[in-house]
Amino acid sequence: MAKKPEVDSAVKEGRRERKRRQTRERIESAALRLFLERGFDATTIEDITEAADVSKRSFFDYFPSKEEVVAAWQDGFARELIGAVATQPEDASVVEVIEAAVNSALRTAIADPQSLALAALIHDTPTLQARDQLKYAKLEKKLADALLARGSGSQEERFRLGMLAAAVVTMLRIGGERWTQSPQNVSVEQFARTMFDELWAALADLGEQVQQRT
Repeated sequence: MAKKPEVDSAVKEGRRERKRRQTRERIESAALRLFLERGFDATTIEDITEAADVSKRSFFDYFPSKEEVVAAWQDGFARELIGAVATQPEDASVVEVIEAAVNSALRTAIADPQSLALAALIHDTPTLQARDQLKYAKLEKKLADALLARGSGSQEERFRLGMLAAAVVTMLRIGGERWTQSPQNVSVEQFARTMFDELWAALADLGEQVQQRT
């Protein structure tokens, strides 16, 4: 009997990882759909596993809790933002880099028809609101690190970019709350432009006040 040809271990691993990714995506997709249809608290893990056609054990292999499914979806914005920072031209100013990266991440986010509905769900669900603050803390550090990777890496630059990242992420948090509470009659890009104008104006005004103080 002829011996079956051996399959390269790297190919085997690739197939295994692809299967795991597809299973994870299926669970996440089913969970998010159910959260929007029934509400977060009303959706059980059993509901999710049945909709995704996986076992309860499989669910916990990928997500420790229902909250982690939402957190995984939120991490997508951070990945898009950091990736966009890295692809900006080397000679772009830090302001240009930030604005271009945020707009790129927002365009990707709104391309998902569920995004605004999920943002509203998080805002209206106390269980998710507290965890939502952790998302911004993580995003702040990732943005600061991504901006720092483009510069000299000096201690002074680290401090300045850390503060700038904190200001930008705070703008995103406030902007998200403003949009959710009172949806704007403009595109997300236009809304982001307005928020950036307010942020830069506020920082410039504070700088003038500091100069007057000294």
